[in-house]
Amino acid sequence: MEFAFYICGLVAILATLRVITHTNPVHALLYLIVSLLAIAGVFFALGAYFAGALEIIVYAGAIMVLFVFVVMMLNLGNSVVEQERQWLKPQLWIGPGLLSALLLAVMIYAISGISDQGIDGNAIDAKQVGITLFGPYVLAVELASMLLLAGLVVAFHLGREERQGEVLSNRPGDSKRKTEERV
Repeated sequence: MEFAFYICGLVAILATLRVITHTNPVHALLYLIVSLLAIAGVFFALGAYFAGALEIIVYAGAIMVLFVFVVMMLNLGNSVVEQERQWLKPQLWIGPGLLSALLLAVMIYAISGISDQGIDGNAIDAKQVGITLFGPYVLAVELASMLLLAGLVVAFHLGREERQGEVLSNRPGDSKRKTEERV
């Protein structure tokens, strides 16, 4: 498991550096997903299986889907179609693909040697997971969800473009003023 720890740590560092240095937000998100999966591999290698599973489910799963939806929401416009064609070039997706393949190889190696770790394979039911997650840390979980919701609302309002014929407020007379200004 020491081998898996070092390889996952190296992949996490490389992917995180690409997140910081990449100028394209979608590719930075792909590298961020690879980085979060590598950190989950580090947790697995250290024997913290529950923390590794939560890393995958919560961060690499739910929060990254939220980030991808926000990026998709902010990239509205006709120039996006040409930009998406540029993203399909192999030099843009080969980096995350290679790092993910390396993580897959390490995970297969680690899973094949998992019987030596003394794991008995007992299943944990949903009630135990719920009690663990929403027990003493329920306030922190709720505050984090409110913070994510606030960030989504702010990103929507900052990235919103005004379209012709669209009313941005509900105050009386605003729709008349907007149409008079355009005429």
